[in-house]
Amino acid sequence: MVKIGNTNLGAFPLLLAPMEDVSDPPFRALCKKQGCDMMYTEFISVEGLIRDASKSVQKLDIYDYERPIGIQIFGAELDSMSRAAEIVEEAQPEVLDINFGCPVKKVVCKMAGAGILQDIDRMVKLTDHIVKSTQLPVTVKTRLGWDDKSKHIEEVAERLQDVGIKALSIHGRTRKQMYKGEADWTLIGKIKENPRIHIPIFGNGDIDSGPKAKAYKNKYGVDGIMIGRASIGYPWIFREIKHFLETGEELAPPTIDERVDAAREHLEKSLEWKGDVLGIVEMRRHYTNYFRGYPHIKPYRTVLVTSHDQNELFDTLETIRERYSDTILV
Repeated sequence: MVKIGNTNLGAFPLLLAPMEDVSDPPFRALCKKQGCDMMYTEFISVEGLIRDASKSVQKLDIYDYERPIGIQIFGAELDSMSRAAEIVEEAQPEVLDINFGCPVKKVVCKMAGAGILQDIDRMVKLTDHIVKSTQLPVTVKTRLGWDDKSKHIEEVAERLQDVGIKALSIHGRTRKQMYKGEADWTLIGKIKENPRIHIPIFGNGDIDSGPKAKAYKNKYGVDGIMIGRASIGYPWIFREIKHFLETGEELAPPTIDERVDAAREHLEKSLEWKGDVLGIVEMRRHYTNYFRGYPHIKPYRTVLVTSHDQNELFDTLETIRERYSDTILV
């Protein structure tokens, strides 16, 4: 069984990656229903937290049905990170996760996220400081390195374990790659082969099906898989992977009723949690995957990603249900 602190995640957990404007409570609720074993919040700016910025503070919202859950923070200053860790502790997640992997320029230029991969000593010092600042189990999500010439992840894994982290999630790309090219899990596998490593190692990058999850599990020996982009608008990825790992058989895709019901629930929860404007706008990226593969879906999808009218959105979802009630995807 895989454990982080006192939290048992099962034999081979599937984790929802922390994604800005994606892994919010409305979407997490759907992923939990489909079998996700552990989820993470969107990443939260420590500077926003300690300044009580409303958007940052709202991201601390977690609900009992989501547990176990990790709250992820990012920042670059020791004092700010430790003060933010105290705030996170008050929210009582199972885990405090540090983001050392976000490749976005506005984060990296502050030496936060993947930016800190340019200074491994500082990365270790910052992690050590946070571990000592909280009673929560501390985990880290990072990348292979800054670029192809600095893939120091094997050293990083040992040094972060030595200062007390309880698990490490590794995205199989460098910061320079962003999300381009194919994720390379080779070094992730080498870390699992290292006899010094005893914390759980979770692999992340390009897992989008049951067969691929099983192949990577067997080849690289990871303790679990973190799923990011493949889950956007498709929370069923968790149940599909679990089913394949257990049976070796692929599940049929979700029906049109399941898709519309999920999209409706997602929109309802998004409106409730984010309000009438953001609740509509920040859900738009999900619609493509909710209805991917259906013929002639573009006119309906265009309405979903442009309309600001709640009634029109819900009516369009019901029209999609009726229009494709007899369509079966394979």
